[in-house]
Amino acid sequence: MNGFMDKLAEKIMPLANKLGQNRYLTVLRDAFMLSFPLTMFGSIVVVVNNLPFFNDATKGTLSELFGNGQNATMSIMSVFVTFGIGYYLSESYEVEGIFGGAVSFASFLILTPFVMTLENGEQISGILTLDRLGAKGMFIGMLAAFLAAEIYCRVTKRGWQIKMPDGVPPAVTKSFAALIPAVVTLTVFLIVNAIMTGVFHANLHDVIYEVIQKPLTGLGSSLPATLLALFLVQFLWFFGLHGQIIVNSVMDPIWNTLMLDNLEAYKAGNPLPHIITKPFMETFTVGLGGSGMTLAVVLLMAFVLKKKQYRDVGRLALAPGIFNVNEPAIFGLPIVLNATILIPWVLAPLVVTTLNYLVMAAGIVPPPTGVSVPWTVPIVASGILATNSWLGGALQVLDFIIVGFIWYPFLRILDRQQSYDIE
Repeated sequence: MNGFMDKLAEKIMPLANKLGQNRYLTVLRDAFMLSFPLTMFGSIVVVVNNLPFFNDATKGTLSELFGNGQNATMSIMSVFVTFGIGYYLSESYEVEGIFGGAVSFASFLILTPFVMTLENGEQISGILTLDRLGAKGMFIGMLAAFLAAEIYCRVTKRGWQIKMPDGVPPAVTKSFAALIPAVVTLTVFLIVNAIMTGVFHANLHDVIYEVIQKPLTGLGSSLPATLLALFLVQFLWFFGLHGQIIVNSVMDPIWNTLMLDNLEAYKAGNPLPHIITKPFMETFTVGLGGSGMTLAVVLLMAFVLKKKQYRDVGRLALAPGIFNVNEPAIFGLPIVLNATILIPWVLAPLVVTTLNYLVMAAGIVPPPTGVSVPWTVPIVASGILATNSWLGGALQVLDFIIVGFIWYPFLRILDRQQSYDIE
C-alpha cells in the first residue's frame, strides 16, 4: 500500500505544485483576499441589521440608516477584485502595480453598461447599478482585469513609455511612464465595447453573464461538483499539499458569486437561490475544525486514544482546532501519507456535506444567507451567524458527531498498531 502511495505521490505532486504556483491562480486568490476585510465589514453590518429578534420595522430602519455599509463593500465586490487582479498581475511582471490595478478597473467600467432598466421596461442612461459591480459583474470583471493587465504589462515591457528627465518627482515620472500603456489598453477595450454596442446591439456584461457565468455558477452550486472539489482538497492534503489553496483558487470566483446572489435575495426578503456558497464551504466544512473537519478527531485523540503520542498531539492540536486551524493534526498525527486513515479523511467531509445539502434542500435548516463568516469562528457560533438561525449551529453539532463516528474505528486501529504507552 505504501509503495502504491509513493508512486501516486510522484505523479500527483508535480501537477499540484504547478497549479499551486500558477501565476493567474495565485493572482486570483490574492485579489479575493484583498476584498476580504471589506466583505467582512459588510457582513457584520448585514448581521446587525437583521438580528432575528428584530421586527420588520426595526430591520427596515436599520437598513435605511446603515445599509450603505453593505452597499459600499459586499455589493461592489467586483470593484475590489478587478483592481486586485490588475495590481497583483502587474506586480508579478515587475510593473508598477497601482497603475495596473487602476487600468484594469477602468477597462472593466468601459465594458459596463451605464443603464438602469425600470420595471415598465423604460431605460435610463447614465446610471451605474450596483448589480453590475457585484455578483452579475464578477466574471466579466475578472476576464477584463486579466486581459487589461496583460496588455498594459506587455506594452510597458516593450518600453513604450514617456521618460522624464532626472529631477522630476517620482510620482510624476511614474504617471507619465504609465500614460502610453494605459491609453493603448483602454483604447482596446473602448473599441471592443463600441463594436458590441454599435454592431451587435449588446454588451459584454450580459453576454458573459448568460454564456459563461450562469452555466458555471449553476455547475458550481450543484452537489456533485461540490463533492468533487472537496474530494480534491482532501486528496491533495493527503500528499502534504495545501488542497484548500489549490482548489479554492479555481472555485472561489464561483462560490463568491453564489454568495453575493444569496445576499441580495436575503436583503430583498426573497427565497435564497443557492445552498452551496462560499459561506457554506467555510462554515459547514472548514468550520468544523479545519480541512477534513478534524475537531472531533483531535478530541478523540486527546481523550480517548491510549497511546501517549496521539494523546499529546490531540491536546496540542485542540486549541488551534477550535479556531479551525488543523495543521498540527495533519502533520502531527500524521494524516499526510498515512494509509490507515485515508478512508475517513476523504469520506467524512463527503458524507457530512451531502447530509448538509439535503437537509437544507428539504427546508429543515436554512441555507447560508450570504453573510461572510470568518473561517476561524468556532463551531456553533459560525453556523448561527451564517444561517441567521440556531438550526445552523445545531447542524454543525450533528456534523461533528457524525465525523467522530466515521473516524473512531480507524483511530482505534491506528492506536493498536503498536504497543500502548500509557502514563
